[in-house]
Formats: sequence, C-alpha cells, structure tokens
Amino acid sequence: MAEPYRKSSLRDTFESLVVTVILAIFGTTFVVQAFKIPTGSMENTLLIGDHLLVNKFAFAYPEGPLARFLPYRKIQRDDVVVFKFPGDADNAQEPGEHFVKRVIGVPGDRIRIVNRQVFVNGKAVPEPFVRNTYPNEVRPGDDFPPVTWGEMQGATSTWRAEFQNYVKNGQIVVPPHEYFVMGDNREESWDSRFWGFVPRKLISGRPLIIYWSYETPHGQYEQNTLGDRLKQTAGMIVHFFSKTRWSRTFKLIH
Repeated sequence: MAEPYRKSSLRDTFESLVVTVILAIFGTTFVVQAFKIPTGSMENTLLIGDHLLVNKFAFAYPEGPLARFLPYRKIQRDDVVVFKFPGDADNAQEPGEHFVKRVIGVPGDRIRIVNRQVFVNGKAVPEPFVRNTYPNEVRPGDDFPPVTWGEMQGATSTWRAEFQNYVKNGQIVVPPHEYFVMGDNREESWDSRFWGFVPRKLISGRPLIIYWSYETPHGQYEQNTLGDRLKQTAGMIVHFFSKTRWSRTFKLIH
C-alpha cells in the first residue's frame, strides 16, 4: 500500500504565510485599519498619540456589486469620520492625506455659526464634545459664513472663490453627496470652514476604539527625519510604561 501523501513542513509554512498575508490585506482594505492621531484638532475626544482602529465597513463608499451585501451605514450628524483630504492647490496638505473630524452637516443641511454656536437648519445644536481652547479670544471661524474673508485666516483660495455658490440667506447649504465637518477642538481645527466640503467617496471609515494611547508632544508629526524617528522610537521604548495613557486603552470613540 502506498504511503499517504504528506506536505513538507516548508510547504505548510509557506502556505500559512500566504494565507496570513491575504487575510491581512483583505482586513486592512475592507474591514479595519490602524490610525494614529497626529494633531490636537479633535481634543478632548481624541488626543495626540491616540492609536485607533478604524471600522472601514461602517462608512466605506457604497459602490460596486458587493455594496448591497455589506453592512454600510448612512452617515449622520455627529459621526466621527476618517476621510482623505480633498486637496487644494495652495496649501501644504497633500491630497489623500487622512483626516479625522466630526460631521456637522449632511447633504441638504443649512449651517450657520454665530459666536461659536452652531445652528443646523435654524436650530441651535448642543455640542457637549466641543473644546474651546481660547474662550476669551475672537478666532477665525467663530462666525460662519464670514462677512469678509479677512476674518478667515488660513482659508484656501479655492474655497474663498467657490463658497458663495453654496450660501443662501446667510447659511451655507451642504450639497448632495458631500459633508461639512469640523474638529471638536474648534479653535485648533483646520476643517470645512477653511477648505470646504468632504465628498462622500473620500470618507473611508469610522474610528471605533483606542487600542493604545501614548503622550506625544504637539508638532511631533512634523519631525520626520531619520534622526527624529530614531529619537522618538528610543524615547518610546524608555518611557513606554510611564507615558502610556492606560485609562484610554480600549476606549470606544463617540
């Protein structure tokens, strides 16, 4: 009787590796993605150094034959979303860079901001998640739409030229398939007030949970030379336990 066929251990290892890589690629493409918060624009909801898992099933762009079978959810006001920055010719942010903001207006909404109070469709909106870093200072974006663009330092030239097309009766009207987003840390957020709407197709997911949070100084994301990276890695190893924000571990994001 012939001996039963047996795969070699090398072949077993290779096949397991291939399957693992395929599952990892599928997972990061369609299911979940790791993301790190580089700036303070969403404080105190999200802090610099928070490491997130982003649910890509929730808000992935619903197109193609599989869309009807996947558990996509309609984007709503107050949802925190991850999206690719739309891009603009006169700013330093590259198109495709990922941002995290909160949805303030969905298609058809009429938005106005008066002395930092947000009004949606004529009604004042309670926002318990908002942080005002400079409560006693007048800042760009405190009132929107602006009377003059001199009040909006940091606004892109493209948005300055186009925004009037969306203003009606002193309110900005969100067009179909686009969203108006802002950071929770209003005076430290560069958002739709300054560069416009986010197309639906650029929204890729919903932050789900903080799996690790590490105390990180402001501006560290701009220090990206090899020397800076090595220094940051060494510091992280030395201070891992003392600078990890343990209370934020496995915190759900709302």
